[in-house]
Amino acid sequence: WGSLLSKMSVSLRTRKFMTNALLNRRQMIVDVVHTGRANVPKSELRDELAKKYSVADPTTILLYGFRTAFGGGRSTGFALIYDNAESAKKFEPKYRLVRHGLATRKEGSRRQRKEQKNKLKKLRGTAKYNTEKQKKKAK
Repeated sequence: WGSLLSKMSVSLRTRKFMTNALLNRRQMIVDVVHTGRANVPKSELRDELAKKYSVADPTTILLYGFRTAFGGGRSTGFALIYDNAESAKKFEPKYRLVRHGLATRKEGSRRQRKEQKNKLKKLRGTAKYNTEKQKKKAK
């Protein structure tokens, strides 16, 4: 069944297309019709949009906020096509860049980061600088 489902057609339609010159991107709402399929992977949608809008680097396409309509077969989400990767890194929130592989996630748990911050608050001057330097060397 898996190979049969992957061959089923997916229809992509964009609406509310807008060129945002200030943020160096094109933005739009994407409607996906995927009859007979549970959902469509974002990687597949990214490739389809790259073909449709003749984008050289598919990593500059960011897709998010997809919701499947009740009863299935239709999904709607948002797409951003940046002019280049630098613009995406400049304007996109960190969590979205991490999802799309354009940035790396912070190491350690939230609790560890808070404890480290509070330890540094107790130090002054060069001692603070030296502990941060040692921490970076350990990585």
